[in-house]
Amino acid sequence: MGRNFEVGEELTGKVTGIQPYGAFVALDEETQGLVHISEITYGFVRDINEFLAVGDEVKVKVLEVDQGAGKISLSIRALQEAPSTNQRTNRSRKSLQDKVKEHDAEGFNSLKDKLKDWIDRSGY
Repeated sequence: MGRNFEVGEELTGKVTGIQPYGAFVALDEETQGLVHISEITYGFVRDINEFLAVGDEVKVKVLEVDQGAGKISLSIRALQEAPSTNQRTNRSRKSLQDKVKEHDAEGFNSLKDKLKDWIDRSGY
């Protein structure tokens, strides 16, 4: 490693290689770090190539430095704004039984009773 990089440091680097598990980013002439696939962006990333290409200049944040192994973990996602939370969490939660009652106003009827009702509704 060239210089000492600090956890939390924000840098600009150049993508030098892409693998299915992540992208290698050159931080200086002597040092590369890895942006794991889970640190590319928020949400699921199936193919890194849809987000990055060799030669791209990217802003990254240092997540971890392992001086002994000479490894630096980086994140692009850490510099992005988190998506807003899902609006579904604000709705009241209903039990499965409440949902069944809501969607089945007639409640439970035997097949014999339902068949008679279906025939009456069909107009035959």
